[in-house]
Amino acid sequence: MSCKLKTNFSKTGDMRFISHLDLVRMFQRASRRAGLPVTVTQGFSPHLKISIQKALKLGVESSSEEATFYLDRQVSPEDFARSMNAELPDGVKVLSAEHIS
Repeated sequence: MSCKLKTNFSKTGDMRFISHLDLVRMFQRASRRAGLPVTVTQGFSPHLKISIQKALKLGVESSSEEATFYLDRQVSPEDFARSMNAELPDGVKVLSAEHIS
């Protein structure tokens, strides 16, 4: 059973200097290291299905950004946030997560 998790995260400090694509790659790597069941897209170049709603300009900090993670099975929002925060570098933190339909 698949599900979607909407997360709020912050990007502060030195992490404000990473690009949008690097931020997406960072979330992909952190979710793999955390062992989370993120959905893999079908097609010629498969990748983890993660969507960041708004791309921040380089050098801009934010304390409330949104990202959606598509998962292959149910994971509690608390477990998701805890697992991700354990793998994310200083300056990026998942603040909250919730199931969406």
